[in-house]
Amino acid sequence: MARRTRTSKSPRTTRRNRLGGALSGLLRWLRRWALRLILAPLALVIALVLLFAVVNPPITHTMWVEYGKYGKLDRHWTPIEQVAPVMARAVVAAEDAGFCEHWGFDLAAIRIAIAEGATRGGSTITQQVVKNVFLWQGRSWTRKALETAITPLVEAIWSKRRIVEVYLNVAETGAGVFGVEAAAQTYFGIPAKDLDARQAALIAAILPAPRSRSAADPSDRVRRRAAAIMDGAATIRADGRAACFED
Repeated sequence: MARRTRTSKSPRTTRRNRLGGALSGLLRWLRRWALRLILAPLALVIALVLLFAVVNPPITHTMWVEYGKYGKLDRHWTPIEQVAPVMARAVVAAEDAGFCEHWGFDLAAIRIAIAEGATRGGSTITQQVVKNVFLWQGRSWTRKALETAITPLVEAIWSKRRIVEVYLNVAETGAGVFGVEAAAQTYFGIPAKDLDARQAALIAAILPAPRSRSAADPSDRVRRRAAAIMDGAATIRADGRAACFED
């Protein structure tokens, strides 16, 4: 019976196998770290959304930037219970009249903004809260993509009333001024709980451009805008569109 001869691998084959094993190990290591790099920020965002559902955001990126510009930061966090109800209705009427009826995105407003080529519009209060609390200002696809991803998460975890409360406290209302409490004191010398319908509408009217508009010395354009907001605030109260954030 013939004896089988054992063939040994050549040094070149051995090196090739070792190199293949090393590359396979490196790819596995890279996949693990890529997964961690993706999951870590996601876990952080989820944790912050959960935290800020009950804990007030201490400061935002926009506030830091504005503090660097003006050397001041005028902000007084105020619970929504201590803000005049008409102020909440005014900002909703001005910025997102369908707030109680959507899940974070106003698709009708987005379509109108796209059709008209508007540079501003279609952004809901929830989206603005996400931008102000978790992200940064400016126009970029990266920021918009992150905003789009986080908005449904905030809508799912926070109540509508909480979203409005945070908005009332983080919205920029002047140069280095944030929130309606600071705005009420800056422009009218009163706390936010004492604002009347006209004063609340004037503050809401300057929100699109708070550094160039004044609620205390409004232009004709701001006055006209405030009058429309007053009507809108009364309307959403009457037709029930304010029910989701009011007691």
